[in-house]
Amino acid sequence: MKTLITLLTLAACSLSAQAALKVATLHPILADVVRQVGGSHVEVIEVVKAGSDVHHFEPSAKDIAAMRGAPLIFACGKHLETYLDKLRDSVGSGVKVVEVGKLIPSLLLDPKQEIFVCCPAHAKSSIDPHWWHSAENMKRAARIIADELATADPSNQASYEAGAKAASARFAELKSWAQQQIAIIPRSDRKLVTAHAAFGYFCKEYGFKTIPMLGIGRSDDISAQYIAQTIQAIRDHKIKAVFPEDQANPKVLTEIVRSTGVKTGEALIADGTAKDAHTFETMLSHNVRAIVAALKSE
Repeated sequence: MKTLITLLTLAACSLSAQAALKVATLHPILADVVRQVGGSHVEVIEVVKAGSDVHHFEPSAKDIAAMRGAPLIFACGKHLETYLDKLRDSVGSGVKVVEVGKLIPSLLLDPKQEIFVCCPAHAKSSIDPHWWHSAENMKRAARIIADELATADPSNQASYEAGAKAASARFAELKSWAQQQIAIIPRSDRKLVTAHAAFGYFCKEYGFKTIPMLGIGRSDDISAQYIAQTIQAIRDHKIKAVFPEDQANPKVLTEIVRSTGVKTGEALIADGTAKDAHTFETMLSHNVRAIVAALKSE
């Protein structure tokens, strides 16, 4: 009998030791990186799933319940999730909300930034929260996530470090691929006209200039004066194409296309939550192919 009890105790201890660390994520791209870094050592609760609107998401009581038991919640940060203070109160002091973007250099929406051909005045000096469009930022994110997982689960630190290293190598490969593809586009044509200001980090990393129609969010208003300025900028800079976005209202771009006769490219994925492209790899691959197809030399 004692032998049986001992065996059952050892089995229970073994199962306990193998139990995955439960973590929650507030963006599909973060969920993917956590899985790459954590592997079988983590159980990821995706609170914000593919198809969600990250700019207007608010966690429900059901979402809060799903996070119960997770010592870590990974958020994008940079003021994207305006509900974080409320969430911290809801989940309690024993849960750490990690704003991954806090340790990633911010890009300001400012006409002085060299990537902007022009910039919405109402968004001036706002922080662009869309840091996940940069492979270098994704490498930083992998390291930040590995450090947080190791702090919560020290026994698997080596595994998390190896996961971050492997993820970073993959992001570096994707950046090299993107650079090779973009090299087809003449430098004079590397100008990206999009619905809202979501591609600054992409443009900085791959040598584009950008003309965003709106501010940070998709629902920002745009004045007739700014539309006129944008149309003039498109003409002055001989823009070849404008790009709608997968979840944004194309109304403004439609008006600009009608006024300029410029080509409309395939819709880009701005927020990384498209149902068919909600990892860094699938998002970057889609966007690079769409941009190259529209801007390469005829």
